[in-house]
Amino acid sequence: MEKDVAHEAETDWEQIQASPEFARLRKRLRNFVFPVSAIFLLWYLLYVLLADYAHGFMSTKVAGNITVGLIFGLLQFVSTFVITGLYVRYANKNLDPISDKIRGDIEGAAK
Repeated sequence: MEKDVAHEAETDWEQIQASPEFARLRKRLRNFVFPVSAIFLLWYLLYVLLADYAHGFMSTKVAGNITVGLIFGLLQFVSTFVITGLYVRYANKNLDPISDKIRGDIEGAAK
């Protein structure tokens, strides 16, 4: 009897994963995560390459002991916070409604 329940639950998860709502959720997540990750990695790679090969540019003083390299380094942190904020806003608007519906369907079916 326990095997039937376990098999039934496994089949339900497979059906949920194959559902159009789940596919739409995955697509929307990928539409945000992949491009933003690529942009951030390119930005970080630019910073590393400039730090390694453009010493003169990166050591250019902007004000006092503040250099272009220091500003670029601090902007890495700023861009991380900006991406986090953008993701939260995107998730609240585009991902959470779909995941709430899927969760509601699962919880409703479990009762």
